[in-house]
This record gives sequence, structure tokens and C-alpha cells, in this order.
Amino acid sequence: MNPFNRIFLSSFTGGISLFAATSAVAQPVASQGEGKVTGLVWIDWMIILLYATSTIALGWYFGRKQETTEEYFVGKRDMNWFLIGVSLFATLLSTISYLSMPGEVIGKGPVTMVRILGLPVAFLLVGYFLIPVYMRQRVTSAYELLEERLDLSVRLLGVGMFLALRLVWMSLLVYLASKALVVMMGVEETWIPLIVLITGLVSVTYTSLGGLRAVVITDLIQSILLFGGALLVLGVVTWDFGGFGWFPTEWQENWDTQPLFSFDPQTRVTAFGTVLAMVCWYVSTAGGDQVSIQRFMATRDAEAAKRAYATQMVVSAFVVVVLFLVGLALLGFFRAHPEWLPTGMTLEKNADDLFPYFISHHLPPGVSGLVVAAMFAAAMSSIDSGVNSITAVVMTDLLDRFGLRPKTERAYMISARFLAFGIGATIVVGSMFVEHVPGNFMGVTERVVNLLVTPIFSLFFFALFVPFAKPVGVWAGWFFGTSTAILIAFSEPIFGIVPISFQWIAPSALTINIVVGSAVSWLLSNRS
Repeated sequence: MNPFNRIFLSSFTGGISLFAATSAVAQPVASQGEGKVTGLVWIDWMIILLYATSTIALGWYFGRKQETTEEYFVGKRDMNWFLIGVSLFATLLSTISYLSMPGEVIGKGPVTMVRILGLPVAFLLVGYFLIPVYMRQRVTSAYELLEERLDLSVRLLGVGMFLALRLVWMSLLVYLASKALVVMMGVEETWIPLIVLITGLVSVTYTSLGGLRAVVITDLIQSILLFGGALLVLGVVTWDFGGFGWFPTEWQENWDTQPLFSFDPQTRVTAFGTVLAMVCWYVSTAGGDQVSIQRFMATRDAEAAKRAYATQMVVSAFVVVVLFLVGLALLGFFRAHPEWLPTGMTLEKNADDLFPYFISHHLPPGVSGLVVAAMFAAAMSSIDSGVNSITAVVMTDLLDRFGLRPKTERAYMISARFLAFGIGATIVVGSMFVEHVPGNFMGVTERVVNLLVTPIFSLFFFALFVPFAKPVGVWAGWFFGTSTAILIAFSEPIFGIVPISFQWIAPSALTINIVVGSAVSWLLSNRS
């Protein structure tokens, strides 16, 4: 049995055993009512510490075998497609999604569930149109393709936007994860910088040591923790009710109006907008984000990459359903036990805090630690992938491209690892500014991150699918598309109006970008 299979088997069986054991413990405790735990205890901290040290040990294990940067960045291009698919899921889920989905269901309504309808559409577009094209190019950094098809300026534009996207994304998720952990531990928000520092240090350590192989294996473990943690919360609430009495049978009074479709762009969430936004996000991420493309390149061929993407879609669908049910379960739980809500906390205003609060105050010792470890896992799964991808891009698109590559492969490897640590420090500093962005977890994520997801993908769309594309046209499309995203995302402070729904950021920006860029390129082609 090869090392990957051994690690996969041990991770899977270990996760199942731990889940079974903690489920057995959870049942009687959940029924104790006022005798419930009121915070993390020593066994919880031991589980969290064990998880953190285990990931660092994995990074060291894989790092001691690495001799080339190809192994460090793309795992010699022969990695298991199932592991790559799970890694894609873990990377793109993150703590933000883990917390925001139950919070969105509790505080706003259930329409977010229809996002799974967009997954088959995204798979068809990515699996049959994008992946075959990308896999014909065996590159380390996706942005090499932009210079090959267009010019250096477009390549550097893509690199700059990717670096901004991932640095902002990781800063955002580390801050929101730390904010949730503050709720779990029952401490003041002044602890957030310390929690940020610890989370960033652990994830950057094993990433910089072990490269992509360490990232992928830890992503597998993190996915097991994420899924198991959500199931544990669901199981505890179901036990408390003696069944599925928590499932709502009517529209809740604290939920927003969430129609199937609305011509009013200020309607916060619609079913149509949810599906459209999800398709745009998944396609743009798979087709323009180094985090995704790097994983496709780590597989053997296009068929393996397609299987990896299908794995991501299937796992994502399962987890979306479970987190949706967790949100409904917690809503029913706190409606049935309003006396267990802290003073001043409401279902509408504090929906994002209820999931982490339940974990620390209504789960038994040991189980809380497991789910908190899942929170750390969600944060680390995005940090590790982001750091590894940023390092690959900086080394390939900046140092290599401009002749700054170290002379020996060993020096190159050392430079990559030090660069990874520097990126981690940047993330820690950047997370301190996230608190100034208004909105709940989902709204903040959509407004901040979607500013750059579709503009990056548009560069690849022009490079690979528009034969008459011109660099000037691509720049024009980028300018108008990005401006559209900014105007929608921050419509309230800019125009002083009710904010336009964040669901229109990606579709509108992508459409404007492609239309303007294609029109300018076509005009330039006819003149030449």
C-alpha cells in the first residue's frame, strides 16, 4: 500500500472512530438541560492541541522527502484525483462558509439551500469546457498562459489580482474564524489578534514545510473534521428533541422575504440569484484562481482532473445539505429554549454567533474540542492552500520571469519556504482591518471576495476562448467589469441607497467585462 493510501485509510478510519465515540458521549449530555457545559474544558484544549501538532508533524514528514520545486508546488503531477477533489472542497469551503451557511439559514431564511442546483451546471461548464483546455498546458502558475496568449502586462494584471484576492480572502477568513472562537471561549474580542496569530502560525508552518502534498493530506483530515463536527451538532439537537421536531413547518418570523425571482436588484436574496451567483463563482474560481488550477495541474491528465472536480462537487453538495440542516436545527433549538440565549442575543441579530455559541455551551467535553478543531481546520484548509499557491505564483511569475531565481534548487526551495512564512505574516496583519467591513458573514464574504473572482477569470476567458482578443481590449473589459463590481458591492456608501444585492456582483461584473473586452478587441482587430 502506497503512502497516500495508508494516510487516507488511517485518516478515514480514525475520523469515523472518533465520530462514533463522541456521538455516543453526546447523546446523554444533550438531554441534561441546565446541566450543560458552559465553555471549553481541558480535554477540549488537548484535542485542539493534538490536532495542531499533528498537522505540523505531517508537514515535516512530507517536507523531508522533497528535493524539487515541482514536487513542492504540484506534487510531481501524479497525485490521487480523489485527494485533489477533497482538497479543492476543503480549500474553497473555509470557516466563512462553515459558519455563514447555518447563520444565513437562522437569521435570513432557507433559500441559500438552492445553491446546490448550480453545482451540476458548474461541473458541465468546468469539466467539459475548461479543464480539457487547461490540461493541455503543463504549467506551474496558471498566469503563464496569459503572457503566452496575450502579453506580459495581462499576466502581471492576473498575478496582481490573484495576490490581492487570496491575501484578502485569507485575512477575512482568519478574522471571522477568530471571532467565532472568541464566542466559543467566552472571552473578550481583544483576544482576536492572539487567536489569529496562532491559527496563521500553525497553518503556515506545515504548509511551508510540506508543500502541496502536506496541504492535500491535511485537507482530507480537515474535511472529515468539518463534516463530522456538523453531524455531531445535528445529532445533539435531534436527541434533545427526541426526533426531528426542530424542522420548521412554516416561514419563520425573523426570516427575510426570499422570492424565487425579483426584478428589484435591492432584494437581498432570491432563489434565481443564488443559483446564478454560485455558477458564476464556481466557474470563475475553477477557471481563474491558481488555487484550483494548481490542483488540476497536480493530477495525471484531463480525465483525472475532471474526476477531481466531480469529487469536489459531490462533497460540496453533501456538506451544503448538512450545514443547511444544522441552521434549521439550531433555529428550532433556540426557539424551544429561548432561556438559553445569552442576555442581549437574538436569533436575527446574532445568527452568525449561534453556531459557535452552541458548540462551546451545549456540547459535552471532548465533543466541543472536536468541533472547535473543525473550525481551526476550516481556517487552515484555506490558509494552507492560499499560501502554497501564492508562493508558487510569486516564485514563477515574478522571480523566475524576471531572472531572479536562485542558482541552485536547494536555495530555491529555501526561498519558497521563507516566502511562505512572509505571506503568513501579511495575512495576520491584514486580518486586523476586516472588522471595518459591514454585514453578516455571508454578505461580507460576497462583497469583498467577489470583487476580484470574475475579473481574474475574464482574463483567461479572453486568452483561451476569444481568438481576436487584444491586450487593450482585455484591460478595458477588466476596468469596466471591476468598476461594476465595486459600485454594486459598495452601493450603499457610494450612492447612499439601500444596498444592491451582493448576488448581482459576480454575474454583472462578468457580463460587463466580457462584453466590453470583446467589443474593444473586435474593433481593434477590424482596424488592423
